[in-house]
Amino acid sequence: MPNMSLTKNSMPTQEANVRNKNFSEVALGYSEDQAFDEAQRCLNCKNKPCVAGCPVGIDIPAFIELMKVRDYKGAYGKITESSSLPAVCGRVCPQESQCEGKCVRGIKGESVGIGRLERFAADYYSKTDNNEKKELSITKNGIKAAVVGSGPAGLTCAGELAKNGCEVTVFEALHKPGGVLVYGIPEFRLPKAVVAKEVDGLREMGVEIITNAVIGRTITVDELFEQGYNAIFIGSGAGLPNFMKIPGESLKGVYSANEYLTRINLMKAYLDESDTPAKRAKNVAVVGGGNVAMDAARCAKRLGAENVYIVYRRSETEMPARLEEVHHAKEEGIIFKTLCNPVEIIGDESGTVTKMKCVEMTLGEPDASGRKRPVEKPDSEFILECDAVIMSIGTSPNPLIKDTTEGLDTNRWGCIVADEDGLTTRENVYAGGDAVTGAATVILAMGAGKTAAQAILKKLKK
Repeated sequence: MPNMSLTKNSMPTQEANVRNKNFSEVALGYSEDQAFDEAQRCLNCKNKPCVAGCPVGIDIPAFIELMKVRDYKGAYGKITESSSLPAVCGRVCPQESQCEGKCVRGIKGESVGIGRLERFAADYYSKTDNNEKKELSITKNGIKAAVVGSGPAGLTCAGELAKNGCEVTVFEALHKPGGVLVYGIPEFRLPKAVVAKEVDGLREMGVEIITNAVIGRTITVDELFEQGYNAIFIGSGAGLPNFMKIPGESLKGVYSANEYLTRINLMKAYLDESDTPAKRAKNVAVVGGGNVAMDAARCAKRLGAENVYIVYRRSETEMPARLEEVHHAKEEGIIFKTLCNPVEIIGDESGTVTKMKCVEMTLGEPDASGRKRPVEKPDSEFILECDAVIMSIGTSPNPLIKDTTEGLDTNRWGCIVADEDGLTTRENVYAGGDAVTGAATVILAMGAGKTAAQAILKKLKK
């Protein structure tokens, strides 16, 4: 019998004033009874609008039907037919604007908790099949492929190619695989053990992962072809931080969100014994309004800051961050200073940040992004006391690969030019994810990795 409740089962979480002092996962996951009950809310619609909202095309009603009869392993198997990273996607996908945004149940009430059910199925499988060695029978097809970057685009592309018989090597610039999943997203949103398990799944499929390999410096794209690779996929992300170019950005205590989060997430700067500590500031200003800004602000709070400010030039309505992240940040005590924009960062005689000069903003007519354009209010300057500033106003692709690969076209933002299949202007070189689109979501990067892998197979399979 369908569960006709208008609201989804609430997600159990750590209490706000406890979790804002630790890095353990905030959302605790559904119990089995909650997952079973939530699955009953799915109407198994004939037209499956939720599937159309999923960038990797998971057959959502089919996996939920299996959960309705408590076949959670079967549900996980159904998800993995389309997605390489279900435990990751269940946690960090913006479901509200994708699958759940298309859910018919959402017309009168709340959509089915699709992301929460996906996470439950993945976590259930992980707990119950921990020691089970998978028997994989893959027929090799003679294609040798190189994947640059081990973020969501690269891991998805590698997985798709490997399960179809390709010999795949992933080249990762950092010392741990996972890309933005390990350096960008905090432990309290995405535990690194979850990412490591997904990576181990690729290794079981025969994928080789080489770390500390900077393509364009350690080895070039052309040299990879010389080594016998038939196709190359570039999923190197967008790791080059943007700054505002205002006075004082070079002061001590000013970070890009990329550096700040990498120190904390990958280098464990919150541990006393860390080799790369982050400043434990009293008052922190985070400039920006996306998920990365929320992550940086919530990390600063966990490092002991008394006051953490989100400084954003538009109103909260225009914030690109997920509603859930904004909600969690507010619960944890993050202070939102919207319709504000920094114009100068001020330091002391030692060159260390002490305050930030801001102006108030109003919203004018919509700009090219479709959002209302922020306009400075005359005579509205004010000072915000802070001893650390984190700039989170977007990132661009690192130009290293472009600069060392002849004939690889990029656009004016430095993003690699690729067609709908991911094919670049170089033969047999494909690209996808943030390296092509600029900073976007994990699931969109995964969709691009999957599309490129299918194009490589179609072209090169004998």
